[in-house]
Amino acid sequence: MRVVQTLGPALHVFAHVLTAFALVFLVPMGWAWFHDDLTHEYQWAVCAGVTLVSGVILWALTRAYRCELQARDGFLLVNLVWLVLPAYSALPLMLMVPGITWHQAYFEAMSALTATGATALSGLERLPVSVNVWRCFLQYVGGLGVMLLVVAVLPMLGLGGMQLYKAETPGPMKDQKLTPRIAETARGLWAVYFGFSVLCLLAYRWAGMGWADAFMHMCSTMGLAGFSSYDASIGHFQSPAVEWVAVVFMALAGISFLRYFMVLRGLTLRPLWSDREIRTYAVVLLGAIALVTLVLLAQRVYPDAPTALRMAAFHVLSLATTTGYASTDYLQWPPFIPVLLLFLGTFVSCAGSTGGGIKMVRMVLLIKQARRELVRIIHPHVVNPVTLGGQAVPAQVMNAVLGFMLIYGAATMGLTFLLLLSGLDLVTALSAVVATVNNIGPGLGEVGPAGNYGGLTPFQLWVLSFAMLLGRLELLTVLVLFTRAFWRR
Repeated sequence: MRVVQTLGPALHVFAHVLTAFALVFLVPMGWAWFHDDLTHEYQWAVCAGVTLVSGVILWALTRAYRCELQARDGFLLVNLVWLVLPAYSALPLMLMVPGITWHQAYFEAMSALTATGATALSGLERLPVSVNVWRCFLQYVGGLGVMLLVVAVLPMLGLGGMQLYKAETPGPMKDQKLTPRIAETARGLWAVYFGFSVLCLLAYRWAGMGWADAFMHMCSTMGLAGFSSYDASIGHFQSPAVEWVAVVFMALAGISFLRYFMVLRGLTLRPLWSDREIRTYAVVLLGAIALVTLVLLAQRVYPDAPTALRMAAFHVLSLATTTGYASTDYLQWPPFIPVLLLFLGTFVSCAGSTGGGIKMVRMVLLIKQARRELVRIIHPHVVNPVTLGGQAVPAQVMNAVLGFMLIYGAATMGLTFLLLLSGLDLVTALSAVVATVNNIGPGLGEVGPAGNYGGLTPFQLWVLSFAMLLGRLELLTVLVLFTRAFWRR
């Protein structure tokens, strides 16, 4: 009974989320109808119906627990959403993808919703258009955050929106809201996200994609997720124009949407160029592009500078922003480059963007803290606080960053050891964990850009599914559930 009372409030709100999630199935159903695919249209209707009925039944069973969520309820709800919605998202894959197993379907759905882009499927060109639309659209919804969308469109539920915002939003500083009500902030962020998405869709169409391909790649570009409707990813199009469109919008999506919201509200670009995180983001990306271009030219991988620059810019942006597109098998390049690209994906994206990794702001704070300690070795009594944007960073924030990094390293190594015990080689195991914990997508070895995760065992897929969940919710939101203090009343 105590367990039911503890979970009741979160389950009741989750029932609303699940009921609303049934509407998401209408998007691929519409594509099936447009392509006169009546068989799959019926299957989409069944999946939507199952999701809707499940939500209604759960709502009826838990309506006695309706109340505003507290901090603990917020963590429970966010974890429920990100654990259970992939199961419902996997249903159409089970029905429409020949030969897929439940392990692969759940992995694929988790990869989509967490905007990771690690796929266990091959022969994507042979799948129904609506299935590929579903995979990519899930990335679009999950990119900015499922719960942020719920807070934006369902404020009347009394969700305790700030608790959900903190539990799901990436980055060390989670108290930023630009309007008095968090629901208004959430709607503003989604409006900016949607506006960029329309521009991205039209740009891909201008670059030569059909409407279906443009829509799917817009979803995975703005979500910084990387799913494609082709096994060869962006390389299928063999189009420099498509690649440059991807470069532009991946770069834009890697910046905090809070900053864009501030730009639109104040009609000034100051929030962008005055932000230390964004300036560092731009410097790191430009430096990495220049370095990779020089290595490609020095090793004669490409005969001319424009081609080397384009390939460098595309793959640096793709991996650094955790999108995971590929236009060629970059594992055939000098080994320095693939390792550098994977490393960039662990930290380059800005907090508040749709990218994964530890976020650039944490890296900036860690470097400042390291400098501070070096100064204290020479001058132990000097007052030298860590600052960001001209303001001292509270000790509480720095402690949170250091604690996060400790857990991040421990989780990465622990999951890698699990995969090594299961029989994977070191390169594949370590890169797969790094790629999934940071929501990058492709790794090295067997899971590189020319391969996928389809050859892994069920155990390995479940380990990496958990890794994607950890990465999307930034570890602490998930791991707090495993502490005694969380369950103590």
